[in-house]
Amino acid sequence: MKLIINNLVRYGQELDKRVFLIVCCFISLFIYMNYSFGISQAIHHFNEIGQYFTWVGIFCVAFGFPYGLTLYRNGEIKKVNRNFIILLLIAPALFAWKMSFDINLPVSSDKLQNVYWNQVLYWPIKMVMMIFSLFLIWRLFDRDTEFYGIKVRGLKWKPYGMMLLFMVPLIVIASTQPDFLKMYPKLKNMDFMSAHGHAGWYRILYELAYGTDFISIELFFRGFLVLAFAKWVGKDAILPMACFYCTIHFGKPLGECISSFFGGIILGIVSYHTRSVLGGLMVHLGIAWMMELGGILGNTYFT
Repeated sequence: MKLIINNLVRYGQELDKRVFLIVCCFISLFIYMNYSFGISQAIHHFNEIGQYFTWVGIFCVAFGFPYGLTLYRNGEIKKVNRNFIILLLIAPALFAWKMSFDINLPVSSDKLQNVYWNQVLYWPIKMVMMIFSLFLIWRLFDRDTEFYGIKVRGLKWKPYGMMLLFMVPLIVIASTQPDFLKMYPKLKNMDFMSAHGHAGWYRILYELAYGTDFISIELFFRGFLVLAFAKWVGKDAILPMACFYCTIHFGKPLGECISSFFGGIILGIVSYHTRSVLGGLMVHLGIAWMMELGGILGNTYFT
């Protein structure tokens, strides 16, 4: 844990404070606009193509603005590699695809069953497709390095367990809030559970499938967006990633969206120094499942 804290302190000391302040104002304005004008809710009413290009635009702004500040300093623009520009454009396009296109397979003749099974299949299928896409990118641009943070050697797990313990009281507090309880647990929002009850194996299967989503998220954000871009900009890859990461939480409760920006920075610093996303995955997955549990208990005792 001491090493993680030291890395956080060192990052804060080396960070360009002017850039950080401007980026904080920028992402705060972005968050304000979304929650004041219902941007993310409006996007869900578009067709899939409309959703895709809207999210591409949002991600390009969120990802590109911090890089613009980073690359433009002291009145001159820092020269960058052509591959850097290519990946800068690929990243928003790739994750917008994940956000926009559903999976609709004829799994069951029962409508509610079909919705349930398509949701359970959605996350693992998207995970496999994301890993495959990132593998292709790695082969084309980064095959001389390890694959985007899949590294176990030398990783110490205890600090990540302590980070999870630190999150417990925060999640307990969140579990009493109406906006949190409206969102979590995610399964309660499905009509299938109302019709078929809360059968244990249905819930377990759903939660396991839900957990696979965080594999693709950690690999994309803390693996690809940090480790692939770090070879050109070093630690400056962390702040743009955190802004991008924040925007994918626009449909979540406000507190979760705000905390995702700072949580993204922390996990980005960890992956940058360890060259691994596995510790961050443990934390992210643990928090996600604790939020699900908090939602179950909160809806049982506080609603």
